[in-house]
Amino acid sequence: MRGLPQAQHAIRPAPLPHAVIDRLIELRQFYELPVGLFLYDTVAIAEKAERLVGSLPEWAQIFYAVKANSFPPILRALAPVVAGFDVASLHEADLAAQAACATGRSARLVSSGPGKTVSHLQGLLALDVELINIESTLELQRLARLTEAQGRRAQVAIRVNPSRQRRAGFLTFGGRPTPFGVDEDTIGSVLAAADKMANVVVTGFHFHEVCNNLDAASHVAYVQWCLDWSAETAARYGIELRVVDVGGGIGIGPDDEPSFDLGVFAHKLQEVRSAGCQIVLEPGRYLVAEGGYYATEVTDVKQTLGKWFVVLRGGINHFLRPAVGDYAGAIGVVPMNRWNGAHTRPGVSDALVTVVGELCSPHDVLARDLAVEEIRAGDLVVFSKAGSYGWELALQGFLGHPPALRITLDPLDG
Repeated sequence: MRGLPQAQHAIRPAPLPHAVIDRLIELRQFYELPVGLFLYDTVAIAEKAERLVGSLPEWAQIFYAVKANSFPPILRALAPVVAGFDVASLHEADLAAQAACATGRSARLVSSGPGKTVSHLQGLLALDVELINIESTLELQRLARLTEAQGRRAQVAIRVNPSRQRRAGFLTFGGRPTPFGVDEDTIGSVLAAADKMANVVVTGFHFHEVCNNLDAASHVAYVQWCLDWSAETAARYGIELRVVDVGGGIGIGPDDEPSFDLGVFAHKLQEVRSAGCQIVLEPGRYLVAEGGYYATEVTDVKQTLGKWFVVLRGGINHFLRPAVGDYAGAIGVVPMNRWNGAHTRPGVSDALVTVVGELCSPHDVLARDLAVEEIRAGDLVVFSKAGSYGWELALQGFLGHPPALRITLDPLDG
């Protein structure tokens, strides 16, 4: 861009699908108030899930991690494709069960997360959760008492916190203190406690050691390590190994970096020694990130002490992720011709801008020193790859501004 200041990133006319732009323009014409919304392409999300599921061997199953995006239309789109849902709360479990029911299916649920209370475990049993990933001896004891009182059995996997990183690049959570799981070195005592519980059956192990991994080959190596460790440990303690839950961690990177190579992953996964058990993968971000967009209206463009600020209808109360890092999407602008002629329309061209929200907080900054060709009050700023950890992660209650809307490309679905 000739004459444009230097910056690491730039706001430019958004390289968005025509259907997304058309829907945003339609919505802006419909809503009188400034727009702040998430727009989801449920068809694209389901198609990506189909590609992943279709690439796996029979012994591997996908349980979508609901924490990434719990919007009911997305869950309904995924329900016919994935084997089930990974849930971290009773609320998520209820949403997943409703989505499965709406598509004429029985919900298959795997439950994860630390600190499961008695009421939480009781709710999981009421929903007939297929597998409960246990994080401590106390959780085992709570579950054992409940199952004994109800005269029923529950299948569990023990979440393992590995004692050290096994290989640089793929085991990123292990080897340090964490509130998650049971230390590898103490797994024997937990299994001994479980062995005395007649109504709780340990059927496998749970791992979640990888986050946003873009290296397909290393992810297969991680899966193989989980399987080898589980098979060896099961044999040592007399466990009939039926399932190994390797968690999520398949990543989404920036547009200018290589993406996760599904072909390499599928090919190398065929060579994995499966130990004769079922593998559960819990992708979240990978399935939904690219199918979502956060669009918000520019409410003001102003300059203070020589620095330009673009003020948005929504900030960290709508979309926290850009403010805290680990956000891989591009930021674009969709020009809007609609403007109230009674007011002067502020804007700026060929400048560096800091993009902020409407909150009375210095933390409400979504991007700093972005180069713009032109941006005006009333235009829409659009964040791509916003389908994961967007609406769910935001600080929606802070200051009480209206929350972001959630809408799909199909008007009948949102």
